Amino acid sequence: MTYRHYALRRVPGAAALPSLFVNVVQPTDDGRVLAARMSPSTAAPGRWQLPGGSVEPPQDGAVLNETALAGQAARELAEELGVAAAAEDLELWVATRGENGSVGLTYLAPPLPEATLRAHFTAAAAAERSQGREPELDTLVLVGSADGLAGLDGPHADYLGPIVRPFFDQRRVMRR
Repeated sequence: MTYRHYALRRVPGAAALPSLFVNVVQPTDDGRVLAARMSPSTAAPGRWQLPGGSVEPPQDGAVLNETALAGQAARELAEELGVAAAAEDLELWVATRGENGSVGLTYLAPPLPEATLRAHFTAAAAAERSQGREPELDTLVLVGSADGLAGLDGPHADYLGPIVRPFFDQRRVMRR
């Protein structure tokens, strides 16, 4: 999220601004989905969500097209989870309207083993701390169904359930 949006969230009585954001459904190779909790130092402490963030404006002369948006989703995966994914490996999966009129583009990443995800997440968090920064995400869990989200203590991003439920519904249909 740009600093301007972050700063406005901290001003009492300031109107919330809509934004364009990207996030990623990161499945494991055994069919679970990663959900992550925001660190206490973030604008949404303790909130469960998918890896992602607000879209950054394009550089001068650049266009904000589907390739650029997938690239921003891949950047979020790398920053928050330490997972290197090529933009072309992410599939645009669904668009949502979130809180404050924000629009989200959700990408589907290729499945990875749980051990790989945990190792990358641990390394990314350690790298942030070594730079004197608190990681944006402090915990990750892997849920095997949309009902698994109910057991996550704390607030959830408004889009989390509506995105995760169809993912598992689609998997169930494909197994038949």
